[in-house]
Amino acid sequence: MSRVVEAVAPARLGRDFRVLMASTWISNLGDGIALAAGPLLVASQTRSPALVSMALLLVGLPWLLFGLLAGAVADRVDRQRMVLVANSLRVVVLLALVGSIVTGVVSIAVVLGAMFLLGTAEVFADTAYRTFLPMLVEKRDLGIANARLQAGFITLNQFAGAPIGAALFALGMAVPFGVQIGCGLLAVVLVSRMALPPGPVRGEVDTHVLRDIADGVRWLMGHPPVRTLALVIVTFNVTWAASWSVLVLWSLDVLHMGPVGYGLLTTASAAGGLVATLLYGRLERRVPLATLMRTCLSLEVLMHLGFAVTTTAWIAVLIMFGFGLYAFVWGTLSQAIRQRAVPREYQGRVGSVYSVAIYGGVVAGSALGGLIAERGGITAPFWFAFAGSGLTLLLVWRQLGHIAHVDDDTRVQAPEAGAG
Repeated sequence: MSRVVEAVAPARLGRDFRVLMASTWISNLGDGIALAAGPLLVASQTRSPALVSMALLLVGLPWLLFGLLAGAVADRVDRQRMVLVANSLRVVVLLALVGSIVTGVVSIAVVLGAMFLLGTAEVFADTAYRTFLPMLVEKRDLGIANARLQAGFITLNQFAGAPIGAALFALGMAVPFGVQIGCGLLAVVLVSRMALPPGPVRGEVDTHVLRDIADGVRWLMGHPPVRTLALVIVTFNVTWAASWSVLVLWSLDVLHMGPVGYGLLTTASAAGGLVATLLYGRLERRVPLATLMRTCLSLEVLMHLGFAVTTTAWIAVLIMFGFGLYAFVWGTLSQAIRQRAVPREYQGRVGSVYSVAIYGGVVAGSALGGLIAERGGITAPFWFAFAGSGLTLLLVWRQLGHIAHVDDDTRVQAPEAGAG
């Protein structure tokens, strides 16, 4: 057992990292259960497509509304306490939801309201969570540490959580949310046992929260490699979401795979990500980071082209497996590079700008994908994604070398107090 623990979470990463990993893995299991149970609960209350789609919107909307604020708060307060409070509030909302189900007063309005409140609490909890790693592990270990956290997301959130959530829902509508409450409480207990430096990372703060948000944006805009990385992520999320917004229709109408086949596509992607968790450490040690970044983005461009031209189901499954593999590597690597470059006192604000940009890119890309498909056919969004991502890659190809080694010199002037 000790060998397994050492392989998953090497001792050099420290005890507190192991506690953080256990907490995030348990949270991911609870969230994965909700991924299946949530839509099933919505469908049990309404058959309106508009209300069903509203449920998905209410999960992501809090990031656009409160993401920047959460980043500023994370840099002003005790981050550990912020996670504890936010996750405790999630448990309270879940308790109220379970109570409404058990007493029979649940309605679509109650469910949608609960989803919005849960999404809002998640914004603040996740924003603070993401600042922990640079406080716990050395810069050289950020890549492997991020990979281990992402491994829990893929295994428990994407693989195990959904089928468990569906099975628990079949036992009773309240059951999966009761299990999610248990996961949330255990995650809170684990976070409380982490030995992080007490108090806010910035010490005494006498600036307005809006000024703090502006300083975070100004820091990012004044750091060319981190700024370029953010623009790459936004653009690639727009093109990705444009094609992914019609993926289910493409699988049904072009590949003729049926509902089960569509599920196979998403499973293949998760399987690729799981394989990547085993390969990441070796890749980071043996492949230059700039080469790794260029390879991942090149594969993204080729994936869109492959989807645009293929009509064969098994080829699509292979492409999705490859997508899961390189997307995990890219996501882990890009996050580690950002964490190495950003000063500790700016981790919350800069990280929140990235999160808001990601969700904004997904929203914009999804809207574009629907419009493009309406006018050009179901494969048109894939051609758009191929052209857009390919052009972006050409424009940033040389800069990727600077981005990959941004931590070699991160001496960027912080905004002066009272400026601007």
